[in-house]
Amino acid sequence: MTKHIIWDWNGTLFHDIDAVVGATNAVFKPYALPELNADGFRAVYTRPIWVAYERLLGRPLAEGEWELLDDGFHEHYFRLSVACGLAPDAEVVLGGWAGTQSLCSMAPHAHLVPVVESFGITRHFTRVDGLIGSTGGEKAAHMTAHIQALDVDPGEVLVIGDSVDDGLAARHVGARAVLYTGGMTTRAELEGTGLPVVDTLAQAMRYA
Repeated sequence: MTKHIIWDWNGTLFHDIDAVVGATNAVFKPYALPELNADGFRAVYTRPIWVAYERLLGRPLAEGEWELLDDGFHEHYFRLSVACGLAPDAEVVLGGWAGTQSLCSMAPHAHLVPVVESFGITRHFTRVDGLIGSTGGEKAAHMTAHIQALDVDPGEVLVIGDSVDDGLAARHVGARAVLYTGGMTTRAELEGTGLPVVDTLAQAMRYA
């Protein structure tokens, strides 16, 4: 039985794929690579993010290159994401759940909190956790810390996210997961996890 839902933010509740693709294209413009569209980005996206960047470049990143690319990406992303909104049914599903909910994101915490507040949805969450420190890695350790801070039974938790990494993080802590196709990852890759895959957040709630 699900008592608590842990939501992912980017690509799940927050429909920011256009900002992510735009920022990626901007930061790789000096490399003279062909511009990506959403499907092209999904084809290379993975975590840790530096692996996706190496896929784009076709080579390992040089010393210090990841930090420069990551800083550049966030500079462009913060500018472009202002035009992005919530997923179409996000407010409905958040308001319709009778249990508790929280938000566990790989976005920088200092940026995440005011953006969530700007949509007037903070009241739905018992806890909002973004990353403090370096970004781009895997979610398992962050999810572990989030679960521990919540003091909930992982067996009563459903994680809803848009990436394979969300599913792996849920398995790492012993929670269930359902994966949403509206974000950064192809349906085929999501289905490869063996986890339920849905096209809307309302469909995801059926698993709760």
